[in-house]
Amino acid sequence: MTSGNQSASAEVRARVNHPIIDSDGHAVELGRALFECIAEAGGSTMVDKLRRVMPASFGGLTDQQRRERRLWRGPWWALPAENTLDLATATFPKLLHERLDEIGLDFTVLYPSMALVFPDIEDEEVRRAACRGANLYFARYFGEYRDRMEPVATIPMHTPAEAIEELQWAVGTMGFKAVVMPSFVRRRVPALGDSEAARRALWLDTFCIDSEYDYDPVWARCVELKVAPTFHSLSMGIGFRASISNYMYNHIGHFAASGEALCKALFMGGVTRRFPTLKFAFLEGGVAWGAGLYADLIGHWEKRNVRDVQRYNPARVDREMFVDLFQRYGGKLADERFKSRTMVLPVPDQGMDVRDRDDWSQCGIEKAEDIRDLFIPHFYFGCEADDPMNATAFDTRRNPFGARLNAIFSSDIGHWDVPDMREVTHEAYEMVEKRLIGEDDFRRFVFENPARMWLGMNPDFFKGTVVEAAATKLTG
Repeated sequence: MTSGNQSASAEVRARVNHPIIDSDGHAVELGRALFECIAEAGGSTMVDKLRRVMPASFGGLTDQQRRERRLWRGPWWALPAENTLDLATATFPKLLHERLDEIGLDFTVLYPSMALVFPDIEDEEVRRAACRGANLYFARYFGEYRDRMEPVATIPMHTPAEAIEELQWAVGTMGFKAVVMPSFVRRRVPALGDSEAARRALWLDTFCIDSEYDYDPVWARCVELKVAPTFHSLSMGIGFRASISNYMYNHIGHFAASGEALCKALFMGGVTRRFPTLKFAFLEGGVAWGAGLYADLIGHWEKRNVRDVQRYNPARVDREMFVDLFQRYGGKLADERFKSRTMVLPVPDQGMDVRDRDDWSQCGIEKAEDIRDLFIPHFYFGCEADDPMNATAFDTRRNPFGARLNAIFSSDIGHWDVPDMREVTHEAYEMVEKRLIGEDDFRRFVFENPARMWLGMNPDFFKGTVVEAAATKLTG
């Protein structure tokens, strides 16, 4: 497909008549510079403290030690190596800025790599200093290139107070326009004490359903500061993704799993109803899970809304009919011991309080269309270029109510998923070449959806950038 020295991705960009916005590129932090910023944020001993609490799953243990402790296998060889130019491109913002045309991108929103795990650190002092240091790093070294790239601030979420404090500093003081939050917080069960077993018996707080805190003040501050909460959390090590020997087993589907858990909690917790202007993005997990969740919510509501769930109320069993049918058709089940009219029915009442019997009360769904209206406009799904399921977002024949989900192009440049940056935009365009989607849907994928998400929270998001005119025209 290439002609001369032009990359396949550059040819795609030249062919289309709209910008290409990448909503999830990755920078690779330069260790020494990042640690200097963390020391500046937390003091001279903070880097040593950070090294002591970094997850053991990311290295440093033998296979036998991992087996004895049942510690899951984390990422290894996760960055470009043989392609040294790409490794340097992900590390040095000036080089990335210079190569964006070659990669076929007009603009990229850049997420961290190492710092993605900082919000998961249990120690509050280290967690907050590490996040603040990472934000210093990105503000300091990427700020002068914001005409074509927007660095992302890392926000810890163990409590609403710490989230609001870092949001205010990063966005209000340092001028970040994009933030990344964890999809959940691991919490201990106080009743279990402080034993080794208790430290591993954690529960996952998704900020909405059954949360330990009220996170509405965090969402309210995001609205005030004009930032979209975006989420990029590992779920490796949880549940079935906890192999002690196989990273790929743990990796496949893990971003989708953490995204689905939070998306479902935000919806069923009523956040999209209480904050009608707020937009959320779930990154690197694709959109297929989002389409499945959207359809599942509708299907479950239609069977178990507050009215129709009464069909399953044990009080509505016609006991006379059941006993009659039991006696006539029970066969070997019709033992003398079970012929009493007071026999136990196969639909026992669990003794729940009547107030617990509307699982949809927080989101206030009255008709199935409410689910569409509270789901589709609020949620955006980061899709890597090589995922053939990206076309699911645009399948109006199968998505309930003919909906298109908000899939947004997420290159993942900087990580092993992209062995050659020059190919990533063309890889996304292959959906058009294979006739899985049309040119209009490709435009939605790489331009309209991301532009509307970022601009929907902050009309000035692209001010001063190379895509400002096109974005203004789109929303104007």
